[in-house]
Amino acid sequence: MLWIAIRMLTGDRTKFYGLLFGIAFSTLLITQQLTIFVNLIERGASGVYNVAEAEVWVMDPVSRTTDIAYAMPSTALERVRGVSGVEWAVPHLRANAAVRTDTGDLEQVAIIGVDDATLIGLPKRMFEGDTSVLSRPDSVIIDDVGTSRMYPDQPSPVGEVLELNDQRAVIRGVADAIPSFTSTVVLYTRYSQALRYVPGTRNRLSFVLVGASEGTSAQELAARIEEQTGLRARTRDELAQDGVDFVIQNTGIPFNFGITVLLGFIVGVAIVGLTFSLFIRDNIKQFGALKAIGVTNAKIVRMVAVQAGMVGAIGYSLGLIGTALFIWGFSGDPTFKGFYIPWQIPLFSLVAVTLILAITGFIALRSVLRTEPAAVFR
Repeated sequence: MLWIAIRMLTGDRTKFYGLLFGIAFSTLLITQQLTIFVNLIERGASGVYNVAEAEVWVMDPVSRTTDIAYAMPSTALERVRGVSGVEWAVPHLRANAAVRTDTGDLEQVAIIGVDDATLIGLPKRMFEGDTSVLSRPDSVIIDDVGTSRMYPDQPSPVGEVLELNDQRAVIRGVADAIPSFTSTVVLYTRYSQALRYVPGTRNRLSFVLVGASEGTSAQELAARIEEQTGLRARTRDELAQDGVDFVIQNTGIPFNFGITVLLGFIVGVAIVGLTFSLFIRDNIKQFGALKAIGVTNAKIVRMVAVQAGMVGAIGYSLGLIGTALFIWGFSGDPTFKGFYIPWQIPLFSLVAVTLILAITGFIALRSVLRTEPAAVFR
């Protein structure tokens, strides 16, 4: 009987392909949009992810994320170093500035000052050059996404001279960094050099990056720092989550992507439901004939379930392949750098496809179950 069900399904190629298209399109739309959504909001934590060494971030109590921070006095560094359990603590500066290239173009950039001695605060990998170039005067390292924005027609920006707040800056390396949520150009330099580039204010220390000593957990150390200094201390994972939460709470991204995913589900129900209903209606006499020779309603339900399962499996697979090809095809675009498909998203899409097939199958089955065997002789 199940083979008959498959033959009935594939016999009408137009409706069969229509069902496949509906499931594949819904899967593609839901999976692709959720993938972009998750990767976009994770960009809110890029500032934390790019500093792999720091176990604890210390900041002013009003600071919220790596991009929304209030500067502290330089004495905060020594206060943090005096807390028991701190293996090391280094300054970290993050500020915005405007730069002028040698062609006269103006660009808004983020200045990140890393510790002069250890260079903690730099991304782990370099595309071009070496981190030691920061020991040279006026040296900065640009992120790879910033390179594609500021120098799209040049193979390498190394050696380019920038005018940064009336100061000279020379690009001497390219870092492999996770782009920020806004894809702002990022320039890395030594902390002492960054103080020259950033307009003078009384307090300019954005964060203190801390490493925990052996036997002390990051969570325990953060609580100890807050208690003894009165500053806000967050573990690496906590601050990364703060960045993600900030994007979710202060942008319309979740709402807009949620609407798109919902539309994908509704379109799937509409296309698959209409096509499946037409398929059942066109084959109502065949189902009636099966009932006339003794096929029970339970077997009819299993036949329709097999048809829906076959369409769902093929369409779902095509949708996932389409999403993977989309991500791969745009992987060379800096906007999509590092995008990946979390394993939870295909599972969510599978649940959505199952619901679509269950809803449409139930609607289509009602007419079959109500069909009398005698209908075939009319």
